[in-house]
Formats: sequence, C-alpha cells, structure tokens
Amino acid sequence: MRYIFLFIAALFLMSTLHAQVGGSLSLNIGTQPVWGPTGYDHVEYYYLPDIDAYYNVPQHKFFYNENGRWIGRSQLPGRYHSYDINNSYKVVVDEREPWRNDKMYVDKYSIYKGRHDQQMIRDSHESKYFVNKNHPEHNNWVKQQKHDKNNGKGKDHGDNHDKNGGENKHGDQKN
Repeated sequence: MRYIFLFIAALFLMSTLHAQVGGSLSLNIGTQPVWGPTGYDHVEYYYLPDIDAYYNVPQHKFFYNENGRWIGRSQLPGRYHSYDINNSYKVVVDEREPWRNDKMYVDKYSIYKGRHDQQMIRDSHESKYFVNKNHPEHNNWVKQQKHDKNNGKGKDHGDNHDKNGGENKHGDQKN
C-alpha cells in the first residue's frame, strides 16, 4: 500500500512539474528566422533595438508602434526601408506582448543600437541549425538525414557479430 501511495505521489509531482516547465522545454530552432541570433533553442520574440520593434517567431510577425498603437504585420512599414535586419542586433525576449513593457526594453537594450557583431543562424556551422529550411546547409542536411536513415546509421545490423560462432561486434572470433 505504501508503494502505491508513493507511486501516485510521484506521478502527481511529475505532472505538476511538466505543467510548470513544459513550455520552456520546447524547441523551435526550425522556425526561427535565419537572421536570428545563434545560441537559443526556443524563442518567442526578438526585440530589435535599432528600430524599437519586436518580431514574434511563432507568428512570423513584426510588432511596431504606429501613432501610439502597436501593430502586428508580416512586413515592416516603408519607414524602415533602410533597416538591415541581417546585420542588426536582436535581443531574445520570452514574454507575451513585450511591447507592453516597451519602455523597460528601450532603457535596458538601447546600448545595442548600431551593433553588428552578433552571429546569425544563417552563418552558423552548428548542425542543429540545419533543420531550418532557410539555412544554406539545409538541403545537404536533408540529404544526409535520408542517407543515414537508408543506411540504418546508429543501428547494429549484425555486420560484425554472429550468434552462431562467427565474429562478435569487436571483431574477435567466438569459440
């Protein structure tokens, strides 16, 4: 009876922990834009200090202030035509509707205006970013995944062992 109680308590604790941290454990590397900074497995928003705007990764939308109202669009308005998103600094923000705290983000991250020293996903040679369909290495990565799958990479196909007295997987002869 004691073990049943412990088992139920453990299940309850695991489900509670999962509910509390479940969102933070998800990955969205494949949906992050290739102009995003490296080093993050999950991103909700980027803050763009050069133009005081935000980009929502899951929605693929920019949020910017238009006459006192925050607008969400898939493209930036014409007034940002000279803004180069590839070479601008991005701050990762994992807060819902971060523009509600815009003054805090402006104050905290204005020091990054004009910085151009952040590595982008597009320029990374880490294979974890190749899952992104817009990464320059994506097609090669897909080919490699298919090749590995077809060749059973990671699985032991019995090439180096035989249960009936042949070589074992270390190449030693069995007796």
